[in-house]
Amino acid sequence: MKTKLLITLCIFFAQLSFAQTKTLKAIRAGKLIDVEHATVLENVIILIDHDTIKAVGKNIPIPDSAQIIDLGGSTVLPGLIDCHTHITAQPSGDYYADIFRATQVDDAIMGTVFARKTLEAGFTTCRDVGARGFADVALRNAINRGAVPGPRLFVATLFIGATGSHGDISGFSPYLQWDLPRQMLGVADGIDELRKQVRYNIKYGADIIKFGASAGVLSEEESVGAPQYTQEEMNAIVAETKAWGKKACAHAHGTEAIKMAVKAGVASIEHGSMLDDEAIALMKQYGTYLVADIYNDDYIRTEYARLGYPDKIIEKEKLVGQVQRESFQQAVKAGVKIAFGTDAGVYPHGWNAKQFYYMVKFGCTPMQAIQAATINAADLIGNAKIGNIKAGCYADIIAVKADVLKDITTLENVAFVMKGGEVFKQ
Repeated sequence: MKTKLLITLCIFFAQLSFAQTKTLKAIRAGKLIDVEHATVLENVIILIDHDTIKAVGKNIPIPDSAQIIDLGGSTVLPGLIDCHTHITAQPSGDYYADIFRATQVDDAIMGTVFARKTLEAGFTTCRDVGARGFADVALRNAINRGAVPGPRLFVATLFIGATGSHGDISGFSPYLQWDLPRQMLGVADGIDELRKQVRYNIKYGADIIKFGASAGVLSEEESVGAPQYTQEEMNAIVAETKAWGKKACAHAHGTEAIKMAVKAGVASIEHGSMLDDEAIALMKQYGTYLVADIYNDDYIRTEYARLGYPDKIIEKEKLVGQVQRESFQQAVKAGVKIAFGTDAGVYPHGWNAKQFYYMVKFGCTPMQAIQAATINAADLIGNAKIGNIKAGCYADIIAVKADVLKDITTLENVAFVMKGGEVFKQ
């Protein structure tokens, strides 16, 4: 009996393994969110070969050799995209230990944990906009090799910031020494130095360039939104980035800094907390995306005191949080291009989808919120093979059990995740 049982188990696991390694797959989707046409299709077949969608339609013949995945009782969507994450970091509960004791090695190791949580939450692609020591580059490369499960990453590497800015370690003694090459701090001033910093980031693996146009919240410099570079400096950052065929994005809370960054030609404004009519008009004129992290105010205000953050930082968040949501609402109403971005890492990874509820609360329709996290995000990143379910796109596909257009919070509980034709959650 033991021998028979062992043989049966071996056959079962061999069949299971064979099914997972089949290169041809067919998904039967009960409902499919067509993000390109803002419609819902029913009873659709998605035919997949290796990592790519080959055909989508109602009457597509399924080859005998295909593995069939039955999602007939589910709503199927493209894999979600988060355009503002920090996937190698997350508060540990000790603010100063995170700064002074944790190293880039910690970031690289924990990044593998956070990457898996993000993928299993249904986010098959992320733009990661700032990490220490090129840990994000190492993580991206490991994911691309298939060594580590995680979303497709487009990484910014080092945040570029002015001396004493949100991108600088500020508020601490000048006698503290950081034994790293100066350029690994990302701190640069003046046109020549900034051009060199952009080149340095790209040399060591940056897909995008991120810089601090304004002050910030989660740092100890004085302001929240004041500009921290001149117009000429911002122009130089963006021009150098474009010369290398890449896009720049700007951390910008304050109104004036937002306008300066838009005029410099950034692809996106990150946060965009203090918009006015002129800033909104400029963003529409230049085609600039707004990537607004409008969920995390709740988490910061309820949890950051417990996590050991200084009162100064929490008080700055109180100045920004509600204003940012009102700015987002005005931008949506005005027709500014919106891409989904959460600042995950400020709060626990894997919670990214909590933001959908707030996007709908502050002006988006459920379909618009989903489009922000699919085709809009893909457009911002500049990759036509993600963010859609159609022939030629990567087979990045998720599914939920309920009608997501009636209850957007359904996206907080994704039941099925496929990335590049491989099932990671079922």
